[in-house]
Amino acid sequence: MKKKYLIGVDGGSQSSKVVVFDLDGNIVCEGHQDLQPMHLAEGGVAEHPDDDLWDSVVVACRRAMQDFPGRPEEIAGLGVGSIRCCRVLQKEDGTLAAPVISWMDRRTAHPYDNANPDVRYVTATTGYVSRRFCGERVDTVSNYEGEWPIDRAGWKWCDDPETLKKYQIPRDMLFELRMPGVIAGVVTEQAARVTGIPAGLPVATTANDKAVEALGAGLVTEDAVLISLGTYICGMAKGRHYIGDASSFWTNLSSVPNQFIYESNGIRRGMWTVSWFKELLGDDLLQKAAAAGVAPEAWLEREASATPAGSEGLMTVLDWLAPASELYRKGLFIGFDGRHKRGHMYRSILEAIAMTMGGHAKAMVAELGLSPSRVIVSGGGSNSNLFMQIFADVFGVPAQRNVVNAAAGLGAAICAAVATGAAPDFPTAVARMVRVRDSFAPKPENVRLYERAYTEVYQHLRSQVEPILKKEFEVFG
Repeated sequence: MKKKYLIGVDGGSQSSKVVVFDLDGNIVCEGHQDLQPMHLAEGGVAEHPDDDLWDSVVVACRRAMQDFPGRPEEIAGLGVGSIRCCRVLQKEDGTLAAPVISWMDRRTAHPYDNANPDVRYVTATTGYVSRRFCGERVDTVSNYEGEWPIDRAGWKWCDDPETLKKYQIPRDMLFELRMPGVIAGVVTEQAARVTGIPAGLPVATTANDKAVEALGAGLVTEDAVLISLGTYICGMAKGRHYIGDASSFWTNLSSVPNQFIYESNGIRRGMWTVSWFKELLGDDLLQKAAAAGVAPEAWLEREASATPAGSEGLMTVLDWLAPASELYRKGLFIGFDGRHKRGHMYRSILEAIAMTMGGHAKAMVAELGLSPSRVIVSGGGSNSNLFMQIFADVFGVPAQRNVVNAAAGLGAAICAAVATGAAPDFPTAVARMVRVRDSFAPKPENVRLYERAYTEVYQHLRSQVEPILKKEFEVFG
């Protein structure tokens, strides 16, 4: 029987999503499950409680399959994507020996502390979820960013005993690595019972969440920069070579074997800050939006769209989660006067995201010697027409969004297409499954305003307030 469908699993920091696509990249059905609140404790601890990453995938799978209109045998395969820079500690049988350590946990900035006798394997989130599906201790090489003994230029574990000793993970505690877009195993009977995914379905390797998102967003040429809007926001450009000594970006392993993604500096708790502001407004916003028959985000966008570009001088510094090495950094609104209202604050947050990423992305492409002619914006925030226009105006080039903005799930499905032979190669799969929805042209007057605001004011704000924030941290912590 001809295969007609592919499944993309997108495990995020705040939720798990499972999407069924047809071979043209159209969404057929999907399931979603929010994660539990993260366990936060002193010392920079940030852990996912219980078995939440897998349990949420299970729920999302069942919800997607409940709405699936086809037959199980028409599904070609499943690709597993998940968040990077986490650390998963497993017992011999694959169950958790400790809660999954989030990328926000300070421990992930240091080598593994090999002190828990229950730990038999140490893996990334993709290896953890993939093993739950297929039972194999196999993982993609493209999800080992951070403190891992990985040879990124060679796409393999390091062979040097001293390097392994430095990272404190014995080789036999690590999973076997595979390139993206190959079959890691097949869905077990046990996984099929709990998820509703057909037993025997091929499970494909993908990459870390940002790299697989780049694939699903169609970042396959050097004429574009991708801005990924998520809990962590970053800018990306396509790369052909491993560059280990860059000053404004780092080299990330791609979803395509032996290719790379150059990744700029980013914003921690980026779109989280937008959610925080919405929740901060509470019942007043909910009541106004309900009375108008729109979602709270639409109401805020309406108010912000009526606000001039530049938010009449109100600026936001996005430090709602300080780096472990600079704990004094805090988020700021600066420049208030009597003109400013809720819409100004909301627009200011969006402008801060765009200007911050504009600065990071422009530094990256300047170092690479690239001149992008467009910026692709992916993630739920790209649904906002206002946000898309702000990106076009800040970057000074057209801002493009795709039909499917949940690009990580689509990227995982593309990997499954290649692994199972549903597509002959990555370029063919991307050309068929990734489609542009629309594009926003920059407005010259806004381009000039944002350029002046950034160069004369915004890029200097953090350094100017840093001394007082250090003093504030001494008093309040």
